[in-house]
Amino acid sequence: MNTLPFRKPRADRATAPYRVAIIDIGSNSIRLVVYQGAARLPAILFNEKVMAGLGRSLNETGAIDAASLAMARAALARFAALSREMQVDELRVVATAAVRDASNGQEIIDTANRLGLEVELLSGQEEAMASGLGVLSGIPDADGIVGDLGGGSLELVRVVAGTVTDRVSFPLGVLRLAAIRAKPQGTLDRRVGKLIAEAGWKGRGKDLPFYLVGGSWRALARLDMHLTDYSLPIIHQYPISAEQVTRLGRTISHVAKGKLRSIPNMSGARVATLGDATALLSSVLKHLGSDQTIVSAYGLREGLLFARLNDEQRREDPLIVAARDEGQRLGRFPEHGDLLNEWIEPLFEGEPPELERLRHAACLLADVGWRANPEFRAERGLEIALHGNWVGIDAAGRAMVAQALHSSLGGGTEVPAMIGNLATPEALARATQWGLAMRLGQRLSGGVAAPLRRSRLAIDDDAVWLVLESRDAALYGEAVEKRHKALANAMARKARLES
Repeated sequence: MNTLPFRKPRADRATAPYRVAIIDIGSNSIRLVVYQGAARLPAILFNEKVMAGLGRSLNETGAIDAASLAMARAALARFAALSREMQVDELRVVATAAVRDASNGQEIIDTANRLGLEVELLSGQEEAMASGLGVLSGIPDADGIVGDLGGGSLELVRVVAGTVTDRVSFPLGVLRLAAIRAKPQGTLDRRVGKLIAEAGWKGRGKDLPFYLVGGSWRALARLDMHLTDYSLPIIHQYPISAEQVTRLGRTISHVAKGKLRSIPNMSGARVATLGDATALLSSVLKHLGSDQTIVSAYGLREGLLFARLNDEQRREDPLIVAARDEGQRLGRFPEHGDLLNEWIEPLFEGEPPELERLRHAACLLADVGWRANPEFRAERGLEIALHGNWVGIDAAGRAMVAQALHSSLGGGTEVPAMIGNLATPEALARATQWGLAMRLGQRLSGGVAAPLRRSRLAIDDDAVWLVLESRDAALYGEAVEKRHKALANAMARKARLES
């Protein structure tokens, strides 16, 4: 369902990228996100939230309070105006538990209608489906249970083999938890256990990861990163064990809220409910039988976008799609990355698929540092790999791509300190080999396609071979020879030329 007044054609329609916007009227926050770019993984053009707290008063009165209604009206008016100014091609407005459950939820819908916005009131099942699809969009091989904690409800979703199967919604939103926890000790745990058992979910998380969706649980991950001095401040696919969740709960109860608010990137609005969210998570993990969590930065909104795609688009690898788009945007020659990957592949035959795709991503990004000062090209590649908005890749994978780019852009075999603890020495050594092979291919060809198509690499027990046509013998200059030898040395072999 789209809000039709926002689908006006733009004057520059022939050249303007397609823009999709979502206004998400949640129980805790109201958010506008505008997306632009490849359908499989569009980039976020704009993102703003207002912590309206629509579900804050539901437990006591069953209605949204006046202050929250006023904040919602202002937020919706601003977001409607911004969507028009940004000339979005497609706008979708959805509302979840608070509007669904409140006795005066219709007031929010009426406000939106007066602004020309058509609201979809999602059921608990629809909300759960969107959350599950969102996780699959960002973690395509996800196999476990998704937990989406909002202000008014908690959705549990089983995801496996690229699909959403069972799903259930519970009235356990973070804004409801304080009232439950104010009752005798153990009330929350008993309530969670009863709901999970009655829904038939008890023990269903055994040997499966629990994927965390929602701002309160992302805040918990930021706290853990801060306490462990984690070197990569990327939330997506960050793991936290059940044991660590329990320890974090004890920590939160002894730390002043002011100190929590001082943690980098910690949303101050989430601090007040962090203890409740952690207590809920501990109980859910206990009754599901899960002992490992993985944070997903993707949830309901990304699931709504993912649901729009056809089967072929859904099967696209989001890491490769994004790396190709970034490489073509920042590189010199659009076809270079895919061709470079094919060219170095004979040296790495037999690599498992998870490594093949990381190598492919590195090759697609091989040219992203060429505009940087030559003294900082290696650092530029490192930064893009580590801090880029990638999904479908964990911290160890980011480290391997970063090492490959660092080596290919002049960093040699050195392992930068910031990635040394993110992947094993063996993995980083393999990534260094990728990078040196990429560096050889770029120097040989000057970044263009034809020399790579007319040459090939080969490897045997003794040597790394570069095979050139006789007409290309002149391409094997001093710089190329130097890079050939560096690659061969990293692979414990001699450098051999055949032309």
